[in-house]
Amino acid sequence: MGNYNDAEYIGINEVVSPRANDPRKLSLLPLVFLIFYEVAGGPFGVEDTVQAAGPLLALVGFLVFPIIWSVPEALITAELGTMFPENSGYVVWVSSALGPFWGFQQGWVKWLSGVIDNALYPVLFLDYLKSGIPALGGGLPRVIAVLGITLVLTYMNYRGLTIVGWVAVMLGILSILPFVVMGFISIPKLRPARWLVADVHNVDWNLYLNTLFWNLNYWDSISTLVGEVHNPKKTLPKALFYAVILVVLSYFFPLLVGTGAVPLERDLWTDGYFSDIAKILGGVWLRWWIQGAAALSNMGTFVAEMSSDSFQLLGMAERGMLPEFFAKRSRYGTPLVGILFSASGVILLSWMSFQEIVAAENFLYCFGMILEFIAFVRLRIKLPNASRPFKIPGGTVGAILLCIPPTILIGVVLAFSSVKVMIISLAAVAIGLVMQPCLKRIEKNRWLKFSISSDLPDIHHDTGALLH
Repeated sequence: MGNYNDAEYIGINEVVSPRANDPRKLSLLPLVFLIFYEVAGGPFGVEDTVQAAGPLLALVGFLVFPIIWSVPEALITAELGTMFPENSGYVVWVSSALGPFWGFQQGWVKWLSGVIDNALYPVLFLDYLKSGIPALGGGLPRVIAVLGITLVLTYMNYRGLTIVGWVAVMLGILSILPFVVMGFISIPKLRPARWLVADVHNVDWNLYLNTLFWNLNYWDSISTLVGEVHNPKKTLPKALFYAVILVVLSYFFPLLVGTGAVPLERDLWTDGYFSDIAKILGGVWLRWWIQGAAALSNMGTFVAEMSSDSFQLLGMAERGMLPEFFAKRSRYGTPLVGILFSASGVILLSWMSFQEIVAAENFLYCFGMILEFIAFVRLRIKLPNASRPFKIPGGTVGAILLCIPPTILIGVVLAFSSVKVMIISLAAVAIGLVMQPCLKRIEKNRWLKFSISSDLPDIHHDTGALLH
């Protein structure tokens, strides 16, 4: 029981979540770095913004874009994640606001978007290493390398989320450290005038916006792990706050160094170019250090993303949206079936190019975010007195105003999508629209077992029981 605006309520989050007394819960520091890796993992992959738009717009983009997109998404995640502290995350947000059909669609497009995104990290990993090991540039060695990386990191996810969390902390520090060193080395060579170079008549807006969007989204992904967090009502908002600062600095500082210390050649600014800048500024040793940091960063991002994707499937099974076997945990407490499904998706999609992966996952992610914004506003109207341990001020009007800038941005990103990406993405959305009725048919005919965890509140039929 508690008080909210002098009204008593039984909050949604007062229901004991599964594994509430499990000692293997995530604390603040590992959670900060898991969010860091869900969103960023370091500056690897931001180079295309300079190629697309030049130094000035790249730097401005990584200062303005977080205000328009990252901060609103992080705030919404903090409010709804503490309101529904369970592993289905954004799926239960949409399901509670709009019904189970749209909740399933949210789960499908966000899971698929996450798997597509995760297929990118073996690609980035090998792109950074191929300048030192040319054999990894293509052919059979690259295929074997992708499979090997995926299997090793998948096993790490299987061994437990607490291991993943502390590994993320270690990898995060090791990934950021060489850029700090590179920053000190670059000081004598910095030319501030280089930061102001802009050619607004020669901007690839599609590449620029997609790269910014890809590098600064996925704040809500951590919501699918909230059921594994110690005291999420306090821990989640704090972790999101610190992670926003860490992410922005991890992008802006290396871009400031790279564009200010090296003469501009826009065509060279593509995946892996930071390692070339390191060689120019510090020599081969720094180049290898940056390449090693890139490898560690992609490892961290991969394991964090896979944790989020697989626990989402577990959470959906606990909500009865997927067959019960998705809710089975390994002896380490990890969602074994979800991990296997997510790893299989990564392997199947890893043949795509960097730009194709970014564009496809952005399109699907935008669809999911539209549902998320609608659910956020709808829940403010539908459940105004529900427990919100973290609540964004401003009431319903403030909630609507908060969603307007990122919604406009979504429209711009979608408008710049290629026809090929649009067709593939809409086909993926259509699969979800068919899949949900098929699963309901399977459940009705009892071909597979579905069940709702008794530890979770009934968000569809007992909403009145949540309020007094």
